Amino acid sequence: MDPITLPDQNTLRQEYEKYSKARALTTFDLEALVEKTVTALGSRSTVKGRPKDFASFFKKYLRILKDRDGPEPVVITDLIGIRVVCPFLENLDAAVRLIKEKFEVIEVEKKGSNYSFKEFGYESTHLLVKIPGDIVKNRGYSGSEVAEIQIRTLLQDAWAEVEHELVYKAEFTPFDEPMKRKLAAVNASLSLADTIFQEVRVYQRQLNEEMGKRRESFFQKIEESTDALLFDTEVKQRGTVAAADKPPPPPGGSVDDLLLNALYAHNKNQFNEAATFYSRILEMRIDDAIRSLIYKHRGMAYFAQSKYQEAIEDFSYSLKWDKKAYKAAYYRGVVWAVLQRYNEAAADFSLSLELNPYQPFCLFRRAQAWYHTGDYPQALGDCEASLALEPDNETVRKLRDLLLGKLKM
Repeated sequence: MDPITLPDQNTLRQEYEKYSKARALTTFDLEALVEKTVTALGSRSTVKGRPKDFASFFKKYLRILKDRDGPEPVVITDLIGIRVVCPFLENLDAAVRLIKEKFEVIEVEKKGSNYSFKEFGYESTHLLVKIPGDIVKNRGYSGSEVAEIQIRTLLQDAWAEVEHELVYKAEFTPFDEPMKRKLAAVNASLSLADTIFQEVRVYQRQLNEEMGKRRESFFQKIEESTDALLFDTEVKQRGTVAAADKPPPPPGGSVDDLLLNALYAHNKNQFNEAATFYSRILEMRIDDAIRSLIYKHRGMAYFAQSKYQEAIEDFSYSLKWDKKAYKAAYYRGVVWAVLQRYNEAAADFSLSLELNPYQPFCLFRRAQAWYHTGDYPQALGDCEASLALEPDNETVRKLRDLLLGKLKM
């Protein structure tokens, strides 16, 4: 048997520490570059960097020496490590794509992807990247030409930190079967939680998209019904807001399912069907805030059909179930304005502004109501207040100019 040559720790330490300053500065620059790169994700991600200390380096060095089969040199690629921690599973592939666009990626490895549900171990995507030449030029050689970037979710990162203490750094790993099952169960629970968070995220995005389309359609009808009464020029018609050409949500019986179906029907201008879904929700046991919200949505569906009395009743019910529902007061005021009952409209706009004074659009609508009642000074005051909050609104400027002409100022 050939004699084993043992590594000299002091010699290795001297060689390792020779690049410690350059390694720390390179880590700092890489962390900043990765953080800038992943801002395109939209969701807030955390980026942390660390140069490996000598103790960790030496421990890994010995482990590689023990496990290698031949005389090949020991290569450690994570002397510099950058970790990207993302909120959702959907962020992981997007982060990998962004890193690939910015860096020269040498290797991609998905750690833990081969575990069965009975095993415990952290999941993470590891990318081996070449340190950019401009960083090397500015900071000098760091002891390695590559760095490792790890990409995980928050829950994957939490598990990895705990596992590192329980398993990796421990003198022995759990060998008792009940203990192994407990650890596997915790890991499975975290993986399930990640999946559920992602499902909620997708549903939330769908709901927001449908609500945005419905709101745009509602505001368009307001403009067509009220603004044309003020100005000689025609209101620019933007056309009906069409829902995206995609299949409707699957039918379901929960409040969330019914609401998503209602919004989808609403955005397809299927207002009777939308009102039916909203009514089904109102028949269920729901808390006051949700009941107020559904009445407000159904009122908007009635408004879209020009069922103004039904809309007023629903907006009133919305306020009954939530005394702070300032949008319901605003929407009821809009209906009064469409009916040219401007004193009632001004009263509801005032109520909405009492509940939330920071509404430039509500101030503008109240200015319109004051204009139609002949109260030009109050109308002008509301226009000025609206422009203070939203200076570039051309429609409000137009009304202000009209009022200045009336007041001959």
